[in-house]
Amino acid sequence: MVTGESILRLRINVLHPVKGIALKMQRGREELVDPSTASAARVTFDFTVRVAGRPGGQPNFLGEFTQGPPASRFVYINAGTYAGQAGTPWGRRAKIPLTGITRALVDKARRTDGVLAVDIEGTGRDGGPAAATVEPLGAGWRLEK
Repeated sequence: MVTGESILRLRINVLHPVKGIALKMQRGREELVDPSTASAARVTFDFTVRVAGRPGGQPNFLGEFTQGPPASRFVYINAGTYAGQAGTPWGRRAKIPLTGITRALVDKARRTDGVLAVDIEGTGRDGGPAAATVEPLGAGWRLEK
């Protein structure tokens, strides 16, 4: 059960990123953070959030990466000009919801010292970088060791 406040490790895997387009995670309003790893097939962002309880027992994600109101927190992955890249026609921001992270997943990650990970599609339907709210691939958020 989520009680008090603790640190939770998260990982976002951006699959099939658009070739030649920079991706960075947004921290706060303006700061941009480089990926942990990057290849032609996948760009990965590893980061931490603070987690506390909120009414109803669901987790409340806090910290410099989280955006939005407590019931619908999310993080941003910025692409192209939004990621500080010059000379590209692309300037987009993908919103990755944290709402799929349940109290049970948080508790399991705490017990095992694991990381909660999610895969998202990096290419939008128009062939450019993913934008707007991006739904998780597969089963969504999962525990990794």
